[in-house]
Amino acid sequence: MQEPPSSAPVSHTAETADAQASPAATRLPGITLCTVAALVAYGAGLLLPGVSPLILAIVGGIVVANLVPLPAATAPGIAFCAKPVLRAGIVLLGLQVVLGDILGLGLGVIAVVVGIVAIGIIGTIAIGRALGLSPVLTVLVACGFSICGAAAVGAVAGVVDPKQKHDKDVVTAVALVVLFGTLMIPLLPLTANLLTLDSATAGLWAGGAIHEVAQVVAAGGVLGGGALAIAVIVKLARVLMLAPVIAILSVRERRRATAAEAPSVHLPPIVPLFVAGFLAMVIVRSFVPVPEVALDIAGVAQTLLLSTAMFALGCGVKIRALVQVGPRPFVLAALSTILVATLALTGMLLVS
Repeated sequence: MQEPPSSAPVSHTAETADAQASPAATRLPGITLCTVAALVAYGAGLLLPGVSPLILAIVGGIVVANLVPLPAATAPGIAFCAKPVLRAGIVLLGLQVVLGDILGLGLGVIAVVVGIVAIGIIGTIAIGRALGLSPVLTVLVACGFSICGAAAVGAVAGVVDPKQKHDKDVVTAVALVVLFGTLMIPLLPLTANLLTLDSATAGLWAGGAIHEVAQVVAAGGVLGGGALAIAVIVKLARVLMLAPVIAILSVRERRRATAAEAPSVHLPPIVPLFVAGFLAMVIVRSFVPVPEVALDIAGVAQTLLLSTAMFALGCGVKIRALVQVGPRPFVLAALSTILVATLALTGMLLVS
C-alpha cells in the first residue's frame, strides 16, 4: 500500500518545530530557577528595608552553587540570564538617570566624577599589571569598582570577552565587587563620622566611592540627613559614564583585532546595542514626561531583571575556585577600593 503523501511533510514540519523550540526549551529550567530566585530576593528586599535585592540575589546564587549540585539542564538558562537579561536590566537602568539632576550637581562635582572613573580605571589597570594579573580580570575590576559594580562587570565583559573564554575572571570580579562594596557600607559612614564630615559632603563621598548603586543607597541611609539623595545622584552620574567607557573599550578591541590582521574576527560595535538602549532611556527620562506609574513599573522590572542576572552570575562563583585564585585579586580589589575612595574624598572636599 502506498503511504499517504502528507506523512513526509507533517514529519518534516514537526522536526522543524522541535528544532525551533529547542533553544527556548533548553533555557527554560535555568531561566525559571533564576527568575524564582530573583522574586525571592525582591520579596526579601521588601521585608528588609535597606537590603538590596541585587546583593541578596548574588549571595543567593553563590550559596546555591556551592551547597546544591545544580542540574546540568539549568546551565543554558543560567548563561542566558547572565548576559542578555543583564543587558535588558542595564537598558532600564537608564530610566533612573535624569540629566538635569546630574547637571544640578555643578561642573566641579561632575569633573570630580569623571576623574574618579578615568583615574580609577587607569590606576586599577596599572596596579593589576604590576601584580601580574590577567588583563581581562584587571579591566573588569577596574570598571566594576570605578563605575557601577556587577552591572559594569557584566557589560564590560561583553566587549572584552565576547566569546566568554574568561568566565572565571567575570565571576571573580563580581565576587570582589560584592565583598568589597559591602564592606564599604559600614566603613564609609564610620570614617565620615571620624572625619566630622557634614551630611552633604559625606553623601558626595559615598556616591563617588562605593561600587554598587544598592550599596550606595544602604550607606546613604546609614549616613542620614540629606546624604542619601546626594549620594544617589552622584552615583548615577558615575553610572552614566558606563556608555563612554564601553565605547572606548570597543574601539580598543577593534584596533587590536585589526592589528592582529584577523579579518574573520567579529569586531564589536563601537556602541553596543544595549548601551544605545541605556542612553535612549536616559534621554526619555530627561526630556519626556514619563508617568510616575510607568517609572514605578520600569523600576520593579529593572530590579527583577538585574536580580535575575545577579543570581545567574552568583551561580558561577565557586568558593573553592575563588580561594585557588590566590591573594593577588584581593590585593587588587583592596587597592582599587582605596584608590577610588581616596579620589572621591579628595575631589569632593575640594569642590564642596
